[in-house]
Amino acid sequence: MRRVAIVGVGQTEHRFRRDDVTYPELAREAVAVALEHAGLEVGAIEAAVLALAPDALMGVAHAERWVADALGVAGKPFMRVNTGGSTGITTAHAAFYHVASGMFDCVLAAGADRVGESGDAQLVLNTMWDVLYERPFPLNAINMLALQAVRYMAKYGTTEYHMALAAVKNRRHALKNPHAHLRKEVTVEEVLASRVICWPIKLFDACPQSTGGCALVLCSEELARRLPGPKAWIDGVGNCAETYFMGDRMGPAAEHDHADADALAEAIARAYRQAGIQDPRREIDVAELYAPFSNIELHAIEAARLCDKGQAGRLLEKGEFHLGRRQPVNPSGGVLCANPIAVTAMVRVAEAALQVMGHAGERQVDGARTALATGIGGDHQFYGAMVLRAE
Repeated sequence: MRRVAIVGVGQTEHRFRRDDVTYPELAREAVAVALEHAGLEVGAIEAAVLALAPDALMGVAHAERWVADALGVAGKPFMRVNTGGSTGITTAHAAFYHVASGMFDCVLAAGADRVGESGDAQLVLNTMWDVLYERPFPLNAINMLALQAVRYMAKYGTTEYHMALAAVKNRRHALKNPHAHLRKEVTVEEVLASRVICWPIKLFDACPQSTGGCALVLCSEELARRLPGPKAWIDGVGNCAETYFMGDRMGPAAEHDHADADALAEAIARAYRQAGIQDPRREIDVAELYAPFSNIELHAIEAARLCDKGQAGRLLEKGEFHLGRRQPVNPSGGVLCANPIAVTAMVRVAEAALQVMGHAGERQVDGARTALATGIGGDHQFYGAMVLRAE
């Protein structure tokens, strides 16, 4: 495979609503920023991959029809990707393979979502579970992850306090990110006192419903070398699918222990192997980990082998994983501070790319040369990872 670089990154500001733009305009806004960042015109794009999560969140069937012209790819190869919350990183992977295969030299990965404007977003998401075995519980995205949190707490002794520390860290980081949806600092006491959604998850442990867009321009090494700006080289990609039925992840006969993010760990391990990463605690400078709830950040840190299993919360208690420490996690504020579902995982890739490019502004990690980005989708069934490096 050919070597591939991200040469342009674009994001909109993420908010609850964007009444000033249509969906195609929202996507185009991110694309325009990415093209300007890359120093390219839209005519340089040879193919495009669109990140678009469940249609029902948009209230329009086949919303990709709206956006092809806005992306400037009419008459060019185009596809849509949807793997739930991991759609953004899966889209980035698809664009990567388009270029790595030798088929194209310049490919656009882009998308947008208006989750904040969908009044019944949770009702739509709830239809993903099995009609006979899971919906009667009733399962939804929040109580499913609350089950995982309780199992994790029972196995490792992690507490609600440790979860709150992750939320506090991300809110503090988001103050330095002009794109973040939630940019208000909170204290541990405020997190713990916030309304319980499904124990142990509370309101401030949870991500918002956001409206926003994101875009990446990926190029072959030959083309990238001719462009003047810094590059983020994609040196490792990994994917892994977990079992569909949640019961397969629980109990003594389960294939995987629900307390541990084994499929995420495998996706990351595959990306590490491709990138030649052997000691993540020493080699990863910064990580943008997909974590829509505070407990999931603890799982993700451990799945990335940035610490031993069950230790992420205790290390947060010591101040680790903050900006200014050895290995910051989610310096952008992460999913807890912006969640436009279709591109949430692409934002992880975008933020990781900005870090190794040295273009992350106030949230820049000094000397960042190797970054990890992850995504999680479905009922935590589809996992993706990407390792990015500086020149």
